[in-house]
Amino acid sequence: MITLASIRAARKRIAGAVHRTPTFCSASLGAPLGLTLEFKAELFQKTGSFKVRGVLNKLRQLPREDIDRGFITLSAGNHGAALAWAAAGVGSRATVVMPAHAVTSKVEAVKAYGGEPVLTTGPLLEEARRIQTARNLTMVHPFDDLDIIAGHGTAGLEILEDSPDVDVVIVPIGGGGLISGIAAAIKLKKPNVQVIGVEPVTADVMTRSLASGKPERMDQPRSVADGLAAPFAGEHTLAHVQKFVDRVVLVDDEAILKALRAIFERAKLAAEPAGAAALAALMSGAIVLPKGTRVVCVVSGGNLSPATLKQLF
Repeated sequence: MITLASIRAARKRIAGAVHRTPTFCSASLGAPLGLTLEFKAELFQKTGSFKVRGVLNKLRQLPREDIDRGFITLSAGNHGAALAWAAAGVGSRATVVMPAHAVTSKVEAVKAYGGEPVLTTGPLLEEARRIQTARNLTMVHPFDDLDIIAGHGTAGLEILEDSPDVDVVIVPIGGGGLISGIAAAIKLKKPNVQVIGVEPVTADVMTRSLASGKPERMDQPRSVADGLAAPFAGEHTLAHVQKFVDRVVLVDDEAILKALRAIFERAKLAAEPAGAAALAALMSGAIVLPKGTRVVCVVSGGNLSPATLKQLF
C-alpha cells in the first residue's frame, strides 16, 4: 500500500513538471442538488488528463538503462499520451497498445507526442507483454503500480488544500489508479471525508472485483466514457479501493452524456465523458447526499472527441 510519505515524495518529484490544477465552485449545478459543488479540473493537466502525475513519478525513479530501452504500455488513450509525452522528455520513446475501437483523436494524440500506437482486437495486456518481450522494452503499467498510484495521490493532497471543508470526494474509476491515489491521500489525512467511486454499468470491473474479492476481467468493456472501460482491475488498485473507498456506484451512458452536457454548458468545462462521470452519479441519483454537503467531483480529463461533441449538440 502507498503511504502519505510516498505521496508527498511523489509531489516533490514531479513538482514544476505538472500543473497544479484548479478547483472550481459551480453554484448553478450544485444548487439544484442542494449541495456545495466543486470540480477538481484535471482536464487542465498536461496532455489533458491526470495521467501525467503517475507517469512522471514512475519515470523519474527508473534507472537510465530502463529508460533507454524505451517504454511499452496499454491504454485507451490518456495514459498512452501521457507516457509518450513523458518519454520524449527523457529522450526515449513509448509504444502504446490500444483497442482497435480507440477514439481516433486519442490515437492521434499518442502519435503527436512521439509515441507509437499499436491497435489490436485482442487482449491489450497480452499484446503489450508480447511486444515487451520481443523488443526488450520497459513496461509502465497504466494503473496497477504503486509509483503510478502515489503520483495520482498528489491530486488528493491538492483537493484537501483547496477545499479543506470538503465532506465527499467523487472520483471516476477505470482501472482504479486515480481513485486509489486520491482516496489514500484523503483518508490518511482526513479519515472522515467520504470517497465514492463511479463506474459505467457496462464497464464495472472494479464493482465485480469488490464483489468477488479478487481482480476480475471483462471481455471488451465498452462505454461512451472510453477512459473508464478498463478490461481488468489490478491487485494494487483493488486493495486500495477495498481499504480507502467508502463505496462504488454505477451510472449508464445516458447519464454520463447528460452530465457531460451540463458541465459543458453550466461550468464551461470541456470535459471528456470519463470526466463527467462523477457529476453523472449526482444528477442521476446514484449518489444522494444530505442537503448542504460539500462535494468535490474530480473531472479526470478533457480529451473530448469531435464525435462525442456532436452527440451533445
